[in-house]
Amino acid sequence: MNYKRFEDLPCWQKARELCQEIFELINQGKFQRDFSLKDQIWRAAGSIMDNIAEGFEDGSPREFIKFLGYAQRSCSEVQSQLYRSQDAKYITQDQFDRIYHLASECRKQIKGFRKYLRNYNSNAK
Repeated sequence: MNYKRFEDLPCWQKARELCQEIFELINQGKFQRDFSLKDQIWRAAGSIMDNIAEGFEDGSPREFIKFLGYAQRSCSEVQSQLYRSQDAKYITQDQFDRIYHLASECRKQIKGFRKYLRNYNSNAK
């Protein structure tokens, strides 16, 4: 792995993009008045970025893989909350589809990176 900073990781960059989309989403219409759901989806999206960064800085491949797992699960949490947002009629189908797809892409990148690190770690032994 030749990344020097967590900001250089494609999965972190995708997580940041997802966070920006979530921020735009939660600060419009009726959504901005549902403080509980707004806070929960915002925290889940932020958790993706934060866990990638925290795991990267740990220095241990095993711990990094663990933190990437947390980030991956946070992607699923964001997706679940998108369903809640749609059911509450806070977002349109187009918004749901676009952001759900972005969260899927983020999760796929994290999953692929975890697989790479597992293989890299096992080959380094």
